[in-house]
Amino acid sequence: MFNILTLNKIAKVGTNRLGDNYACSDSVANPDAVLVRSASMHDMEMPESLLAIARAGAGVNNIPVAKCADEGIVVFNTPGANANAVKELVIAGLLMSSRKIVAGIEWAKTLKGNGDAVGKMVEKGKSQFVGPEIKGKKLGVIGLGAIGILVANAASDLGMEVLGFDPYISVDAAWKLSHNVKHAQTVDQIYAECDYITVHVPLNDSTRAGINASTIAKMKDGVRILNFSRDGLVNSADVLEGVKSGKIACYVTDFATDDILCEENIIVMPHLGASTPESEDNCAVMAADQVKDYLENGNITNSVNYPALSMARSGDIRFCVMHKNAPKMLTQILDCITSNGANVESMENKSKGEYAYTVVDATGADKGVKESIESIEGVIRVRVIV
Repeated sequence: MFNILTLNKIAKVGTNRLGDNYACSDSVANPDAVLVRSASMHDMEMPESLLAIARAGAGVNNIPVAKCADEGIVVFNTPGANANAVKELVIAGLLMSSRKIVAGIEWAKTLKGNGDAVGKMVEKGKSQFVGPEIKGKKLGVIGLGAIGILVANAASDLGMEVLGFDPYISVDAAWKLSHNVKHAQTVDQIYAECDYITVHVPLNDSTRAGINASTIAKMKDGVRILNFSRDGLVNSADVLEGVKSGKIACYVTDFATDDILCEENIIVMPHLGASTPESEDNCAVMAADQVKDYLENGNITNSVNYPALSMARSGDIRFCVMHKNAPKMLTQILDCITSNGANVESMENKSKGEYAYTVVDATGADKGVKESIESIEGVIRVRVIV
């Protein structure tokens, strides 16, 4: 029996996939895994029983990823599960940034109570909400992951000229990108050429506050900027100054901060990107499936702190070893397993930065081998699956 602790409401379509061998609730003791959405885990004491954390979403800022790696706890996320939901909201934001839809709606509300005169008042006042069409305009997409690709393709289908920039784009992602999307050689090319810019990159030290006074100065006058990725990617004070000066025609974001609320030409949404039932279901299903496969088979898919590794079962016992990415580790692990006459049926090893993961299937091995492997310097955690 595996114990699964839920720190947020997780869609039942996901938790139901775990099966009868799982106890899943928000109060379970000694959890083998945690399913979480937005709850912060940075101050949480990690129990010794904890093997995995699955974030039902892409971002893992609410999880102490490095600490988990040191303790042999695999952190999963669900990239792409909410991609369509975010894409649709970005396209809505793109249109709202151009057509002054939000301002127009708010103005129309002020006409309440004018009876038959409302129609004439609308015709007289609507000119103040004139805005350009997006067709034929140039959109720059910074970051071509699951969401960025969908946004780029959708904008191209709407008749925009799209430039994409991502120095780390994967081969699989490139295959999904429309042939109409042009490759920007540098991010400065996006700044210099694009009428609209949307950001779809993870938040880390290299991307934090990437949209700032310096980069805004490189952009076209009247640029429209969209941020549906992470709050910290944009220096809100610099954007506010850019809007007030007229350099930025409109800023649309899914992340509310006090300084930009109620400001003209800034549209702030209450983090609605993944707030669809379809997205929540997709994330829950992916998170549950990844946890189940790891707990039962030791396979890792979509981890942010350990390498991806999936291997079909063979032999009668499986050793899953989390260790530092150091020389001679494999030799020592295999010596521990084979020294008592066990036969290695299959083995796979992958690394990610300073951490590595080794899975060995063997026949005739003693379970006591676990303690021998644990004694190797650099080994973080050992699991035995039968």
